[in-house]
Amino acid sequence: MGKYIEMIRIRFLMMLAYRTNYYSGILIYSINIGAYYFLWTAIYGGKESIEGLSAVQMTSYVAVSWMARAFYFNNIDREIAVEIKEGKVAIELIRPYNYLGMKTMQAFGEGVFRLLFFSVPGMVIVGFVFPMEFSTNGATWLFFACSLIFSFIINTQINLMTGIMTFFLFNNDGLMRAKRVIIDLFSGLLLPISFYPIWAQDIMQYFPFQAISYIPSMIFTEGMKGNEVLQALLLQGFWAILLLIPIQVLWIIAKKRMIIQGG
Repeated sequence: MGKYIEMIRIRFLMMLAYRTNYYSGILIYSINIGAYYFLWTAIYGGKESIEGLSAVQMTSYVAVSWMARAFYFNNIDREIAVEIKEGKVAIELIRPYNYLGMKTMQAFGEGVFRLLFFSVPGMVIVGFVFPMEFSTNGATWLFFACSLIFSFIINTQINLMTGIMTFFLFNNDGLMRAKRVIIDLFSGLLLPISFYPIWAQDIMQYFPFQAISYIPSMIFTEGMKGNEVLQALLLQGFWAILLLIPIQVLWIIAKKRMIIQGG
């Protein structure tokens, strides 16, 4: 376990060396959140609430969604694809650690950096500029933290599967771009799931995307309460366990048909 913890530390320090990019990212995200704030203010048009969310809750939802994205977002699918194309994956596979586990720990180190140097200061800045509601309930913060960890796990698992597909497609740039658009659209990042038509909500409940952004954001804004929160966390846990199956199956098949394109 020590070597995986060391990977988290190394990736954290690596991100720290290029922290200027993330300071500028805070400004970009703040501008993005501001645009959504004025958009939703116009949509609400004086209405007290839409689909159970007040205008202030919606502002909080948007801000939390984008700042949470900074934690769970990573590019390990692209890193895996590059290592496969360059032949570096062959060396990685003979090293004394699990390759997928190593990539997950690197992503976690990056996520911790983003959380400390991006999400937290970003939320403070946005909180001063736009009206937001921060819960004073300790249980809400605890549930939100648990939900955010599940978000990271599920998003990372999807990225691992996307990266592994490079073994079969050799060039999966299109798949990675499509994956990113699908996650942003159907995870609730751009629009809460409850705002979609009922038929669309019925379809999306069979996919893990809502467990990435929608659930933690709804928990934070207290759009979910009581048993709804527990059911949402159980749903995230279900997907975190279920996605292990296709990852392992793809990984076993991929290693048997590995073809090095470069190196």
